[in-house]
Amino acid sequence: MPRHRSLPRVLLLPLLALAAGCGGGEGKPAEAGDAPPLGELREIPSPAAPGSGEPNLTAGPDGRVYLTWIEPGPDSTHALRFSALEGERWSEPRTIAAGRNWFVNWADFPSLAVLPGGRLAAHWLQKSGAGTYHYDVQISQSADGGTTWSAPVVPHRDGAKAEHGFVSLWAQGDSLGAVWLDGRKYAKEGHDPTNEMMLAHTLLAPDGTPGAERRLDERICDCCQTSMAMTSRGPLVVYRDRSPDEIRDIYAVRLVNGAWTEPRPVHDDRWKIPACPVNGPSVSARGERVAVAWFTGAQDTARVLLAFSDNAGATFGPPVRVDDGNPAGRVDVELLDDGGALVSWLERTGEEDAEVRVRRVSRDGRAGAAATVAASKGARASGFPRMSRSGDRVVFAWTLPGDPGAVRTAAARVGGAP
Repeated sequence: MPRHRSLPRVLLLPLLALAAGCGGGEGKPAEAGDAPPLGELREIPSPAAPGSGEPNLTAGPDGRVYLTWIEPGPDSTHALRFSALEGERWSEPRTIAAGRNWFVNWADFPSLAVLPGGRLAAHWLQKSGAGTYHYDVQISQSADGGTTWSAPVVPHRDGAKAEHGFVSLWAQGDSLGAVWLDGRKYAKEGHDPTNEMMLAHTLLAPDGTPGAERRLDERICDCCQTSMAMTSRGPLVVYRDRSPDEIRDIYAVRLVNGAWTEPRPVHDDRWKIPACPVNGPSVSARGERVAVAWFTGAQDTARVLLAFSDNAGATFGPPVRVDDGNPAGRVDVELLDDGGALVSWLERTGEEDAEVRVRRVSRDGRAGAAATVAASKGARASGFPRMSRSGDRVVFAWTLPGDPGAVRTAAARVGGAP
């Protein structure tokens, strides 16, 4: 079992060594080696109120990091709020949208995208019918950096009382690109094998006008997150596929010369599972260099894997295992300037306990020691820890379970920067 080095629960002592050691193959956890430190991990007082959850992070082209989260309000209302990191503190929180009848879920959480000219876009989910999974995507845009927000637009036009969620947003020219899991083909409630979710895409103009819908994959996993990264060749979207015989591996589609490619596997794990594991992939890109991290249970072994591409996601090299032997998954990944990557995930440490851990993997696949970012739980209330890089700094956000729980944040320098 590889070493990992724990931080105190208060998150105020130096984060210990992470980088290159002996390479970890797909079949066993990565071997830890000596490495420069990630830097001192400092907790940043969270702007989110008690009871908050579903955090997400994104960095704009200028390096500014934004945090979004959901807060409960009076009379069964919820609010989607955001804040920007300014030095060592978060800006005063602002509300994107608030209302009743929202679909608030530990795994299907809102996001924010930074668009050209200081514009912002955000999404959340709202119930559309009486069924448990009858909900629609709502997307709003701001032309003034988040001071005011437009009336929300529903990007899908099927009108079906079905699940629509697990959204990824990005800037595509002056438009907003969006992909989502679309349940319009579901015949009824439940997980009947004849029911199929699909991956759909559209573009929204600055005024919110939606373009044509495109079906990128007609049969995908029911409730795993999508992830998107912009390469030098265009957008790359990764997600969990679902074959007719219930193989649920990670696939990728790319927008090349104005057309979406046929779906291709990132790696042939051959994970056969007759239900959704609720554990989507994460992708990060810089030029043509791409890193994808994901969770699999193939061969009855829980693993967190990482694979690199040097051709904008057209093909991927063999994966490296990065967990410590008992992962719950819930991954995130950030590509580094040297071509390596940071991977975060949730590692189980007991029947209920878990830790948010992070490991650095070098460009050639050698993995360093893992370090613990925060104590957590394996329960759904812990949500999905998030990570975002801005220059030589990495920001973390996670939900601290409790009654009430709350969103917590911290940051550290990467690559041993002072």
